[in-house]
Amino acid sequence: MGNFAANEGLSVFVILVWLGINAYLFVQFYMNFLTERWFYTRVLLGDALSWARAPAACLNFNCMLILLPVCRNLLSFLRGSIQCCSRTAARQLDRNITFHKLVAYMIAFHTAVHIIAHLFNFEWFMGAQLDRNNRSLPFVLSQIGNGDNAAYLNPIRTDQTNPTIVMFTTIAGLTGVVITLALILIITSSMEVIRRSYFEVFWYTHHLFIIFFIGLVFHGFGRIVRGQTATSLLENKPSQCADLFESWGENGTFCPKPEFAGNPPMTWKWVVGPMILYVCERLVRFYRSQQKVVITKVVMHPSKTLELQMKRKGFRMEVGQYVFMQCPCVSQLEWHPFTLTSAPEEDHFSVHIRIVGDWTQGLYEACGGDKNETQEAWKLPKMAIDGPFGTASEDVFGYEVVMLVGAGIGVTPFASVLKSVWYKHIQENQNVFTKKIYFYWLCPETQAFEWFADLLQSLEGQMTEKGMVDFLSYNIYLTRWKETEAAHFRVHHEAENDPITGLKQKTLYGKPNWDNEFTTIGTKHPEKKVGVFLCGPTQLADVLEKQCLSHSEAGVKFIFNKENF
Repeated sequence: MGNFAANEGLSVFVILVWLGINAYLFVQFYMNFLTERWFYTRVLLGDALSWARAPAACLNFNCMLILLPVCRNLLSFLRGSIQCCSRTAARQLDRNITFHKLVAYMIAFHTAVHIIAHLFNFEWFMGAQLDRNNRSLPFVLSQIGNGDNAAYLNPIRTDQTNPTIVMFTTIAGLTGVVITLALILIITSSMEVIRRSYFEVFWYTHHLFIIFFIGLVFHGFGRIVRGQTATSLLENKPSQCADLFESWGENGTFCPKPEFAGNPPMTWKWVVGPMILYVCERLVRFYRSQQKVVITKVVMHPSKTLELQMKRKGFRMEVGQYVFMQCPCVSQLEWHPFTLTSAPEEDHFSVHIRIVGDWTQGLYEACGGDKNETQEAWKLPKMAIDGPFGTASEDVFGYEVVMLVGAGIGVTPFASVLKSVWYKHIQENQNVFTKKIYFYWLCPETQAFEWFADLLQSLEGQMTEKGMVDFLSYNIYLTRWKETEAAHFRVHHEAENDPITGLKQKTLYGKPNWDNEFTTIGTKHPEKKVGVFLCGPTQLADVLEKQCLSHSEAGVKFIFNKENF
């Protein structure tokens, strides 16, 4: 229970508060449209009125939230501000994309309810107009405003039309169609399979949010849903006059015809603040993207991994941070996130990029990766950098005991951590709080080890020289191999250094037994908080998070952190 509270307690609290606000708004606005002011509207529409307006209120609330988790400069500022006070609160900011997705799903849900309810509303509106029965209250209500067309209740003003035409000829209908189409494209293109296989599709369609918000702001300007005005309520009380509708406005009656008006647009009041914040965010990004970046070194590693070493005036970083990169000669619009693999102590910053898509292939070729000769410096492409931005790995040195788990290219944030450890011990920095690091690297292929092995060898030698062999324990797993290769490795198993990595620590085959690993670490470090940091796939994250929650040997607490960007 203690591990669950430490890992998930605040997240659960935030989600419950968010769900509670959604539930409160839904119920409150549902009840608001059951009042006397909306009595005549309910005569036409029934319960569909409340079912349309309640999710609209929830939509306003969630559309206010949806932009905040992607204001990465704001989040970095908040993370740095609250980190000194509460590491748990800071970790919640690392789940910004998860919350962004949850809010998006809530928007999709309330949009569906809102649309379905309004489809029924338009059918009721049309049915009331087609009734043509002067003894029917819905028909009489539908005829109000025929003269001046101002105080009407039914937005369908004639029986010579249909709901589809009204949908495309009113502000509410037209904007509703536009924002619904934009939302469908945004959500479908955000599916994992599309985002990973066709990132450009995800990137471009996500910018339909601009159209979505413009349509959202103007959606309520048509005031298509109307209620009785305050003045009319004083003269025509539904409780007294509803049954006398046939004599409304006639001489000798105390019930004049009711007048109706729509509520003023409210959505803009909900979203204008976040929209201004997001505009400021984009201006900051644009300013930083204009700062000159110089590529000082290009290294082509095995397995088509490209290393870029760069410099920018005033660039300051912490371990595990990431940047967004743009290469204008590849694409003028696309920005992609990459973890920094350099240490803060180095005079440059670097990234390692695996070539897996059109954009990375274009960058690879622009840097001369497809050529045999060395690329001249003046021919290297121009780069734009936005960042650095904070991630969970910034908290590594805040734990006395640390587990670092990297899968494939996911080892990159830990390259920065391990380099920084190496520099700190070279400089004999006594302020290093971390006393033990357990490092796990899972790779499917032997080639993937090569670019990172040099760093591990240097660190291994440094730790041995300083008598700190127990400071870093690392386990490298080859998760997929051929039997012939495995047999060859077994022959060399008795050699001093591993035949794959050149390290004293031998490469292991298959996948780690995480239950045993967590039990062993928990037993060795009683009453400690162990920071577990992962950069890898969701499936592995689920496994490690369950292990963190289930293990509490000797009072140890495992605190799970995952890279999200």
